[in-house]
Amino acid sequence: MALHNDIGNYGEELACEHLKAKGFKILETNWKFSRAEVDIIAWDKKVLVFVEVKTRTSTSFGRPEAFVTKKKMKLLTQAASFYSEKINHDWEIRFDVVSVVDRKNKQPVVEHIEDAFFLGLK
Repeated sequence: MALHNDIGNYGEELACEHLKAKGFKILETNWKFSRAEVDIIAWDKKVLVFVEVKTRTSTSFGRPEAFVTKKKMKLLTQAASFYSEKINHDWEIRFDVVSVVDRKNKQPVVEHIEDAFFLGLK
C-alpha cells in the first residue's frame, strides 16, 4: 500500500478514536456511494454526521481541512442524501471535517470542525 494511503488510514483511525471519545457512535467507515466515499458516518446524539477526514504530515502547503474541495462537498452531500433515505432518516444531518496533522516524532494534532459546510452547496 502506498505511503499516502497508510497516512490516510492512520488519520481515519485517529479521527474515529477522537469522535468516540466525544460520545459519537460510529455507524460506517469508508462507506461508498457512486463516486463518493464517506470516511465516517456517525451519530452525535440525534444528529446524523458525515465526516471527511484529511490527514497531512505538515502544514507547509496549508491546513488539512483546506483540501476539502467543492467537488468533494458535492459528492458528500449526494451520498448523505442517499444514505439518509436508505436508513429512513429525515431529521438533522451535519457535515464535519476532522483535520489530522501527523508530524514525525511529535504527537498528532487532531481537530474536529463541526458544521464545516452545508447541504445544498453549489
